[in-house]
Amino acid sequence: MNEGKAKIQQIENMMAGSLNAGQCELLHAVLRHCLDDDDATKGVAGNDKMLEAFFSAKRLEGCSERSISYYGSVLRRFVTKTDKSLRDVSTEDVRGYLIEYGERAGVSRVTVDNVRRVISSLFSWLEAEDYILKSPVRRIKKIKAPQVIKPVISDEEMERMRDGCSEARDLAIIDLLASTGMRVGELVRLDRDDIDFEGRQCVVRGKGDKERRVYFDARTKVHLSEYLASRSDEDSALFVSLGPRCRRLEIGGVELRLRELGRKLELSRVHPHKFRRTMATKAIDKGMPIEQVQVLLGHSKIDTTLCYAMVDQENVRQSHRRYIA
Repeated sequence: MNEGKAKIQQIENMMAGSLNAGQCELLHAVLRHCLDDDDATKGVAGNDKMLEAFFSAKRLEGCSERSISYYGSVLRRFVTKTDKSLRDVSTEDVRGYLIEYGERAGVSRVTVDNVRRVISSLFSWLEAEDYILKSPVRRIKKIKAPQVIKPVISDEEMERMRDGCSEARDLAIIDLLASTGMRVGELVRLDRDDIDFEGRQCVVRGKGDKERRVYFDARTKVHLSEYLASRSDEDSALFVSLGPRCRRLEIGGVELRLRELGRKLELSRVHPHKFRRTMATKAIDKGMPIEQVQVLLGHSKIDTTLCYAMVDQENVRQSHRRYIA
């Protein structure tokens, strides 16, 4: 036992009779932080051990590798810039980093707040695991950003995309995204057997591998059936790459295909997430209760659903005339 650990044990034994269980835990954390010189997580060299432990905990919680990769890029950039042990980072260090990050060209307040949330997530976990006494991000509030109304896909644009498809697969993808509002990551994980054509529904696996049921319309059923009937491969994936060597379509493949289609038709920023936002907006605009939209989108918090949906201003104007004017 090193000298630091011996002192910790001695002090804890002397104070044991005067403290309750919670106070003993706090005392142990303080003494370990100040006196344990043999702690492998001390100093800058210990940052990697703490980060890897954090990422392992996130994996256990069901966090996707894509999200963990994002966390990693944000946190390693932060650790490199601060150049000190995570156990010694102060509120001023974090605030100064965020201010400097926000002053970079082209960085929005939304992006800065996303960085704040990732850093906060790390320090909250370090606090819960007794690596630190208190998260330095506690006093840093959410960074407010102007509410920007994000565009949705109009009915005319949707029809132009359908008419512009040269492949049955692409038409089926557009219809399935538009009618279900599923995430692109959920789309590419679907297998043929997941589709219930009779009930016009399927079960998708979302964030944290949570399953939920989504529904599609009659047009999607027709186009999806035609696409599957045109295939001669035995791959179990619902959507596969084009050409002789069929393999499961990946997220990047869907994004690229939609982007190319949008450019060909001279449409503004066509991407999978825009279909999801469009579905949520139309559902709310037509009177679907927000709680049901939340279930369809697979959101754990209703506030997230409200951020996706944009109420049609013409309907707001008509409602004002009906109820107020």
